[in-house]
Amino acid sequence: QVQLVESGGGLVQPGGSLRLSCAASGSIFAIDAMGWYRQAPGAQRELVARMTNGGSTNYADSVKGRFTISRDGAKNTVYLQMNSLKPEDTAVYYCNADSLGRVSRYWGQGTQVTVSS
Repeated sequence: QVQLVESGGGLVQPGGSLRLSCAASGSIFAIDAMGWYRQAPGAQRELVARMTNGGSTNYADSVKGRFTISRDGAKNTVYLQMNSLKPEDTAVYYCNADSLGRVSRYWGQGTQVTVSS
């Protein structure tokens, strides 16, 4: 099992920045990729950004150029730097860890990000 603990959400004005953190513990050797998903009210959960152990990344089109995912292997932590935030970025953000082939998927408890003036 893998446990994921997120932090860093909150309220920010449009154009502002936030950094989310997610610390992994447990069977971290099983992790092949980590990432962030989000779910707005009434919407499906969607991929925001994802990074494999090999360093490959992919981003949702809506966040390209504004968000950056990074990992600190020594701390078993993944980060999401969010810049130029927009009201449509408002959602609950979930940290995710996948085993190879997504055979096992693990989720954090979620952290609320609200972008509003």
